[in-house]
Amino acid sequence: MPTHKTSSGQQHDYTARVEWTGNTGQGTASYRAYQRSWDISTPGKPVVHCSNDPLLGGDPGLHNPEDLLLATVSACHMLWYLHLASSRGIVVQGYSDNPVGLGETSPDGAGRFLSATLHPLIQVSSGTDVQQADAVHGLIHQYCFIARSLNFPVQVDARYEVADQQ
Repeated sequence: MPTHKTSSGQQHDYTARVEWTGNTGQGTASYRAYQRSWDISTPGKPVVHCSNDPLLGGDPGLHNPEDLLLATVSACHMLWYLHLASSRGIVVQGYSDNPVGLGETSPDGAGRFLSATLHPLIQVSSGTDVQQADAVHGLIHQYCFIARSLNFPVQVDARYEVADQQ
């Protein structure tokens, strides 16, 4: 990944290839003549097959942009949580999340996310100060590339379990 020095830090180039795969032979001759499907490819990584939101005619068996955005918000939060917890001596044994995004569609068809709520279930080692573990969530928005780029709020409703040490 190429990087560039700037006066305020370091810039990074992120790349991907998005290719429409929904041409059924007629192109976009009419609204119903094409599928809302595409592939995301990045060199050296598996291809991700995608479709539009099923509410808009997409394939419900494939990821849509809204799925991917919500999963990305959750994953970035998780990775920063693990990093910041580790640096504070909090031992995390497991982490899973079931995030929920709230979206709205206006009468003209334009859509947007209004908010997202992360619902991580975090397994911590015996003896962990759960209040200290919970406080880590409040630090993440300072660092998470994705959260810092959003224009909607992200709340965290975390639960904790004490895990047996392995």
